[in-house]
Amino acid sequence: MTIPEKMKAFVLTGHGDMDKLVYHTDWPVPVPGAGEVLIKVHACGLNNTDVNTRTAWYSKSVSESTTGGAFETADDDDATWGGAPITFPRIQGADVCGTVVAGPDRFIGRRVLVETWLRDPDDPLNMSKIGYFGSECDGGFAEYVKIDQRYVHPVDSDLSDAELATFATSWITAENMLNRANVTDGDQVLISGASGGVGSALIQLANRRGAVTLAMASSSKHAMLAGFEPHAILDRAPADLKQALTQAIGRDTVSVVADVVGGDYWPRLIDVLERGGRYTCAGAIAGPMVEMDLRTFYLRDLTFTGATIVPPGVFADLVGYIERGEVKPALAATYPLQQLHEAQQAFIDKQHTGNIVVTVP
Repeated sequence: MTIPEKMKAFVLTGHGDMDKLVYHTDWPVPVPGAGEVLIKVHACGLNNTDVNTRTAWYSKSVSESTTGGAFETADDDDATWGGAPITFPRIQGADVCGTVVAGPDRFIGRRVLVETWLRDPDDPLNMSKIGYFGSECDGGFAEYVKIDQRYVHPVDSDLSDAELATFATSWITAENMLNRANVTDGDQVLISGASGGVGSALIQLANRRGAVTLAMASSSKHAMLAGFEPHAILDRAPADLKQALTQAIGRDTVSVVADVVGGDYWPRLIDVLERGGRYTCAGAIAGPMVEMDLRTFYLRDLTFTGATIVPPGVFADLVGYIERGEVKPALAATYPLQQLHEAQQAFIDKQHTGNIVVTVP
């Protein structure tokens, strides 16, 4: 295969509104170095990190929900997921499915997924030395991307490129949340924001463990959500959550809350945790500021865990689930790369169920 010198790419030029995402048709194709591969991108999924980084939502100065609009008062020094500045220009996009076209022979011609957490090879468990694909280095909103061969995972599956591009970020985030909360077949797992990428992954992955899954979503999404086979589907924010749980499972508490929403409803989620229950969180799309009664936390012996950086091995586990057909993709819509603005706006509007993907010819 002849590799061109220039490529199409969407390039983030700074923190701000959608106009900071600029489409180029003559961006330099990256040149892989020693130990790296070059991937021809076929599809790349969208996720909240793309939006939150562009808009500077991660800044401590921001207390609003994820809106997709720029937060002009945000401090650039803490405007990214890791609390440190990133360099621009930057090609975002972590959820890559593509074919290796250059690099070590064993990868050439293989369809691959890319592991998203980038580690120090000499200190792989040190969280302070970990970066994110499409944030600390260029990602997949382009025709080509280079990456260290250690993060490349060949995948043997009949799923389409777009379907495979739904998995990386959402699914390892969900699996990490369940691992952090030690979810087993004896648990009842209440899942907020269940119609999104992480939420729909949580349903399938918790079901895989034998847990009882209770999905919370807007009524307009219940029919689509049923396809992921939760044990029960509740409204997005029931006025009486304990009553809704009693009607669904015959009890008004759960052992685990898996939350990516936060916001004003948050105290009600905590209030339905059983004594000794566990809360795990990997997002705050309805707002990062919540009201917490510390008495509920300590008197009920609750355990809270945050879930962002994923330990080694989880991505390989996910590839195994895919290859064995133990999970199914949640592809909501596809857009061509040049329509990334429209794709990201649809993602922000959250009228979809599952994941949105851009495809690259």
